[in-house]
Amino acid sequence: MFAMVTTVILYVAGFVFLYGVIRLAVRHALEEMETRRVQAERAEELSVARDRTMLRENGFLTGN
Repeated sequence: MFAMVTTVILYVAGFVFLYGVIRLAVRHALEEMETRRVQAERAEELSVARDRTMLRENGFLTGN
């Protein structure tokens, strides 16, 4: 009987532990994804600004 109770307790504790680990991993992945999205947007904005500056300084490249 003691073995059965111990087995059930460890079984339930294992599921609770796995749930916590999976939840933590998903939260970390979502935070990382948001950080990368913000960095990609910032890089795109910098690229557009750099292109505008380059074309303004080198107007002959635009064909006008």
